[in-house]
Parts: sequence; structure tokens; C-alpha cells
Amino acid sequence: MRPVWTALWLCVALPLGLDLVGPLAVGWASARAPIYVSSWAVRVSQGYREAERLARKFGFVNLGQIFPDGQYFHLRHRGVVQQSLSPHWGHRLRLKKDPKVRWFEQQTLRRRVKRSLAVPTDPWFSKQWYMNNEVWPDLNILEVWRQGLSGQGIVVSILDDGIEKDHPDLWANYDPLASYDFNDYDPDPQPRYSASDENRHGTRCAGEVAAVANNRFCGTGVAYNARIGGVRMLDGTITDIIEAQSLSLQPQHIHIYSASWGPEDDGRTVDGPGILTREAFQRGVTKGRGGLGTLFIWASGNGGLHYDDCNCDGYTNSIHTLSVGSTTRQGHVPWYSEACASTLTTTYSSGIVTGRASRLLLTACTPHRPPPAHRNRPPLPPAPGPGPGHGLGAGPAGCGLREPPPLQRPLRGLPAPVCEPLQYQRPPQSPPQDHLPAPA
Repeated sequence: MRPVWTALWLCVALPLGLDLVGPLAVGWASARAPIYVSSWAVRVSQGYREAERLARKFGFVNLGQIFPDGQYFHLRHRGVVQQSLSPHWGHRLRLKKDPKVRWFEQQTLRRRVKRSLAVPTDPWFSKQWYMNNEVWPDLNILEVWRQGLSGQGIVVSILDDGIEKDHPDLWANYDPLASYDFNDYDPDPQPRYSASDENRHGTRCAGEVAAVANNRFCGTGVAYNARIGGVRMLDGTITDIIEAQSLSLQPQHIHIYSASWGPEDDGRTVDGPGILTREAFQRGVTKGRGGLGTLFIWASGNGGLHYDDCNCDGYTNSIHTLSVGSTTRQGHVPWYSEACASTLTTTYSSGIVTGRASRLLLTACTPHRPPPAHRNRPPLPPAPGPGPGHGLGAGPAGCGLREPPPLQRPLRGLPAPVCEPLQYQRPPQSPPQDHLPAPA
């Protein structure tokens, strides 16, 4: 029998320090001109009172601190247009001349797309084939559960378009301390319901990680005893501040942040985290989880059809994130998959194989509108694409954190990788991607 920690294909990378106030280590090129918004990130040395002084002096509204240490603050000016092609030079000069301001940046819109695919109209599948030994290799989850590792005591937060906290397969494991709405700045991460049902992505990812077991409803999450939270941050204006605050929410309470989004996977965009987001990564891996380091699980990308390369994605390519790729049930590389050196592990998702759909993943979903009772909720739908599928990376990580050393050691001390190498193949009749190697 394999040791549990080797059965959990959790791969890690050593953290790399980034100096916030020093010169930038990485520059990200973008094909679009920046669009400036009415928000500023400001660093002061004397905390909240100094930020309030600046706000009153220059007409800003102080929306609070960005990080818990009270040095970085989010300021917004109601007299500035919400979107502009040029920065506001007046406020730039005023902040630059103030001796108490150590650093500032007017925020720009950041285009982030959810890494999921359209749901097909096929009937629902009744079995979670990737966990029940129906295929080989599967996730080895049954053996892990038999050894008492089911996520007990672990907190996972899904950074996405919200989480349906009262879903019948999630409410018992829902953790309000691991949840927040940074789009509307309130503690309720409930998704915004719409006719197109576009904001279901976060709830689906949450279902794969921590859907409740033995409740006579739908399926089971990989880490069914883990606590699950959600951050609503993709359903509105996205800035460096929003991303940094999401990645910094309760770093001593949340063990794993799971993200399935990033720059556009169009084969042309080279983009990555901003100054504040890189600082959030750095703080998480060095100070989070009681000094053991926060785990940031990231989906590798959906741009295979456009010959996109996740080396050009500064989130999945970051040394601070654990990048997860996809494979189909048949062990083929899906048509949307991106291959790059930063992909540390691969898990199951959907795809097209020889003209027919591969079997999909089963998880939780959101209704078109809040129903009057739990019993009216729809059943678990298939979840295609590496977006929801990468939740199968956060779930085993949650199980693994309950294992004795080495997984409880600081991230810097973890060897990489502990994954089992398998040779995946590209299926016949798939879109041509010969120049992209299959992920190991």
C-alpha cells in the first residue's frame, strides 16, 4: 500500500520573495490600453489615522485596509470618473508630494475570465467515476478516506463568482469566516442570480472540494469534512486591490485558496499579478497558516485551442501557486489544455475524444433564482473544463494537510514533486496542438 502522502498527488514549489517597494521583478505586457478607475492603493507608515487624514485632505473615501498590518489602504474618489483611458494626474501629484505617502497606485481594470466550459445538454451522470475505482488511475480517494483523511479541520476558500452558502450539499460545511464579497464589500458571498445562470462557477468548484457526504443528496466532495468558504470577486470590477484582498482574507484561518481564473486564454495575452497581488502571494506563503505557508491552488488554463501557453500566465506560472492541469477519463490531453513547465500536477476533467464527449465531473450547481426550499434544488450537473476540475486538486490538498509530517511542515521544506508520473496522450481527431507537449 502506498503511503498516504504519496497517494495525494500534491506538488509544491519553493516560495520566492518579492520586494514590494523595490523594482518590479516581472513586467507584464498587455495588448490593451489600461483603463483607470476611481480607486487608489496607498501605503502609509502610520496606519489608519494617517489614511483618514489623507482621505479628508484630498477628498477620498477610505474603504479600509488591504492587508491586516494596517499599512496599505484602499481609497476611492467620488469626483473621479469610474473609468478613464488616462490616469488622474492631479491626484497623482498630490499624493506624490505628501511626505507621509510611501507608495501609491491608481488602480486599473483587470480582465479575468473563469476557466470553465459550456455545460453540454447530456443527461446527468450518476457516478463519480474519478473517485470510485472505476478508472485507473483514479484519485486513490477511497484509500485516503479509509485512513481517516477527509479534510477534518481544514478550511478551503474558493475565489470566484461567489458560493451558494445555503446549497443543500454545502451549507453544513459552509464557513462564513472564509467568505466575503469583495465586489459589493459585504460578508455575504451569495452569487448574483441571472437568467443566463452565469455565476455558478464558484459553487461548482466548492462542491467538488467539500460537498457533504451521507446526506442522501447528490454526490460527495473529495474532502467532505473540510470547511468551505467562498469569495465573490469575479462578478464586478476587478483590480489589483480586489485580487490582493481576496488572496489575503483570513490568512491564519484559511489553509487553501482555490482559484480557477486568470488572464484571457486567447494565445495573445501575456499578463499576471500586480504589485499588491504579488505581495499577497508572498505574505501567504511566508506568514499564512501559522507560518507553515498558505496553499494557492490554480487552474492552468483553457487556451489549448488557441495555442495558448500557461508560461505566459503569471498566476499559474508563479512560484507561489500550485498549478493543476487536466486529463480526460481515457487519459488523453483535453483539447483546451495548456501545457507548460509550471503545471505541477494533473487531475480529471472533461474533453472531446474521437468525436464524442468524455464523461464529465459531477458537482453542485446554482439555480436560476433562489428556490423556496432545498428540495427544489436541481441535481448535481456535469462540470466540464479544468476550472471546476481543478477543485479536485484543492480537495486532496485539504485531505493531505491532516497527514503528519512532511505535509505539515512549512512549504519551503516540502520536496517537489510527490506526484506519480504518467504518460498522457493526445486523442485522434482532437484540434491540432502538436507543438504543445502533454503535461507530465
